Amino acid sequence: MIVTLTANPSHDRTVTLTEPLRHGAVQRAASVLSQAGGKGVNISRASVAAGVPTLAVLPAPSHDDPFVLELLAAGIDCRPVDHPGDLRVNITISDPDGTTTKLNSPGPAMTDATRAALADALARRTGEGDWVVLAGSLPPGAPVGWYADLVAGLASTGARVAVDTSDEPLRALVDRLEDGAPHLMKPNGHELASLTGHDGDDLEKEPVAAARAALELVDRGVESVLVTLGGNGAVLVTDGRAWHATPPPTTVVSTVGAGDSSLFGYLLAAIEERPPADRLALAVAYGSAAAGLPGTTIPHPHQVDPTQVLVTDLDLTQGD
Repeated sequence: MIVTLTANPSHDRTVTLTEPLRHGAVQRAASVLSQAGGKGVNISRASVAAGVPTLAVLPAPSHDDPFVLELLAAGIDCRPVDHPGDLRVNITISDPDGTTTKLNSPGPAMTDATRAALADALARRTGEGDWVVLAGSLPPGAPVGWYADLVAGLASTGARVAVDTSDEPLRALVDRLEDGAPHLMKPNGHELASLTGHDGDDLEKEPVAAARAALELVDRGVESVLVTLGGNGAVLVTDGRAWHATPPPTTVVSTVGAGDSSLFGYLLAAIEERPPADRLALAVAYGSAAAGLPGTTIPHPHQVDPTQVLVTDLDLTQGD
């Protein structure tokens, strides 16, 4: 079972342009796609497509809200917690070459009661061996340390916890790793750099540098760190070893949701008890497949081919 928490869900709208975005101009859209989204929701969508049991926990105005009904229609077992205010709308503008511009709104303020209900929903619906994914930004009103609180609280359930967030919530989590570390973290190169003091561009380009930076988090108690590097693939560090995976040639249509798909690929391989290198290969294969699809479309397993991903061992003593 994969249980996802989407703390700040959104109506995702993707506008695909017929020519590159020009500031201040009037342009025509080739298409407009709208989908109930959020990082945890995307992972639950991928779970349904792969036949993996999933449960999506999220705040929503009511159980008959169109957002919730869309998820239920997609086969996602959705457990909404009543939350006042309309869900946010995120807009992605996609150029013909796959370049994306994102406009993300903050979302409605989260009350203390909603936050407590979400934490309770996670604790009651999570069991031994489940994966719990805490994903995405936090809405206004949520303390930046809430993910760190949830990681510590979930320790008694026996579940394995993965966290994919950024900015202050990510920093707050890392500041409290000694109090409770997740089993998996999935930063990108720039997010990892912000935590470790490295240069983000260097980590995106240099897999060994990214792996060394990730090792700093592993040394502080995180079991595995999956670092996505955009077109340069991804790095996995766990149990003192590191691997780099190079993606297959991909015609990029939209990078939105590619990181979420990568995380699901890793989780799927972990559930299937594949070795670390195979988990990395499936993560990169899923991310590459997602980048070749429009909007936030999540790939189905038949669209994913990990045999096209090249995985190499990394020597972390290189250059010492």
